[in-house]
Amino acid sequence: MTGRAALVPFDSLFPVLDLLRSVGPITRSELVRATGLTRKVVSQRVDELIAAGFAEESGMGPSTGGRAPREVRFRPGEAHVLVAELASTSMTVGIADLGGSVIAQAHEAAGVVAGPDAAIDHVEELFDELLAARPPGSPPVWGVGIGVPGPVATATGRPVGALSIPEWAQYPVRERLAARYDVPVWVENDANLMALGELRAGIARTHRDVLFIEIADGIGGAVVASGELHRGALGFAGEFGHIVVDPAVTERCWCGRTGCLTQVAGGRALARQGQLAAREGRSRILAAIAAQGRRISAREVFTAAAAGDPVSAQILTRAGEHLGAVTAVLVSAFNPSLVLVDAGFVSIDDPLVAAFRATVLDRCLPAAGGLQFAVSPLGNSAGLIGAAFTVVDALFSARHLDQWCAQGSPVGLADVIHKNP
Repeated sequence: MTGRAALVPFDSLFPVLDLLRSVGPITRSELVRATGLTRKVVSQRVDELIAAGFAEESGMGPSTGGRAPREVRFRPGEAHVLVAELASTSMTVGIADLGGSVIAQAHEAAGVVAGPDAAIDHVEELFDELLAARPPGSPPVWGVGIGVPGPVATATGRPVGALSIPEWAQYPVRERLAARYDVPVWVENDANLMALGELRAGIARTHRDVLFIEIADGIGGAVVASGELHRGALGFAGEFGHIVVDPAVTERCWCGRTGCLTQVAGGRALARQGQLAAREGRSRILAAIAAQGRRISAREVFTAAAAGDPVSAQILTRAGEHLGAVTAVLVSAFNPSLVLVDAGFVSIDDPLVAAFRATVLDRCLPAAGGLQFAVSPLGNSAGLIGAAFTVVDALFSARHLDQWCAQGSPVGLADVIHKNP
């Protein structure tokens, strides 16, 4: 922001900026009608946003009989945010602009299983490489957004409980990255970020109430209610992978209980069942894979099912039925218009999704017959887009905008901003 005007934190600044960000090109007259502010106040706020670099005059709006009015739009290129999504054995990092568009990214086969110190070391290395590759004169970094598997406490930005990798519990992800880059940091559950990415830039854009399901090592999820990501009182909403569905399962889940949905339908459970089918010779295809010295993971079970293996198809069908039984309860309680499944393992026509969809519809009220099902079209990009919007939405929220706009940027204000998360 060097050389640009700082913003004055008027109460009328936020609604004008929020509309510019959410609606797109809009005329001053439309801003007056939408905000209820006077024409003079709207004009002042727009001029201030233009001077600060956050808005610009764009094309001409439709004419209502006289001269066509000029439109104003948000300028997303004034700053960048660093974004990352960590999975069990992989990570994707990127740089995004203030419009949530990912402009550069990198993917590595190293994830949370390496432990928090090693994983965050690697995230920082990849961030630094992406930053170094930017052209001269690139905008400053204003924030970091990162997704990790498992629940995260909103107030602290630390992973807590029910984690597949216990070493991550209470690890100071926010504090470490804030100290490294001198900007505010938002840490989120990875499923929340994927759901937010789909809500803002994917198939969920036309829906207000969405249930998002992630099938990874375990089962995760996220809830979108009335167009907003619902985090719950402490940030743990959507952790339905730890609902008990099969008391006969005696092996303990990483949450400490037994019989969780994660233990019968998650990626680790599918791999374990596939390995057992190979050892017992029930699956010719999986046995052949094991004989080659290859480890059987959930992906091999899906591959074998696609190749016509009835045992693998049965494993996936049972998992889909368990997942569908839990989801049917959530659909009846929450009444979403869309159930969206992460594309990590599944496809829309595989045995797991087919059984899942059939079970949900069979167990719900007839009125749920219009419920839509889809597999995430954004794939790996969903988490990065969601991380970008998590940062940008927070920075430009009514809660935080006043904390940094007079200075011109949030750089150096992580402690101030995170006192009021």
